[in-house]
Amino acid sequence: MKQQSKLGRTGSHRKAMFRSLVTALFRNDRIRTTQIKAREVRPIAEKLITLAKRGDLHARRQAAGWLLDAEVLQKLFSDIGPRYQDRQGGYTRIVKLGQRRGDAAPEALLELV
Repeated sequence: MKQQSKLGRTGSHRKAMFRSLVTALFRNDRIRTTQIKAREVRPIAEKLITLAKRGDLHARRQAAGWLLDAEVLQKLFSDIGPRYQDRQGGYTRIVKLGQRRGDAAPEALLELV
């Protein structure tokens, strides 16, 4: 089992942060964040896209438990899921951007392929 990074947050704060990052990713098709957060959010986003590819009611309700916005849920199932219907995984890409000004945290761009 993969060891997840705690990111200096409580479990509930970490889950809320991941939910907001995934919602922003599906809303904007790309987000700029730290490399560690991008690596942690990527599997969640991939699983939600797989649910959208399935497209049934149970999958929609499971995805609704993760996403914060009904419009983003609609976009996931109407646009993003069908876009990747013929693809067998690898829906996201992480591009390293260098270091952030201020705290020199390594930044990355998490985007849908």
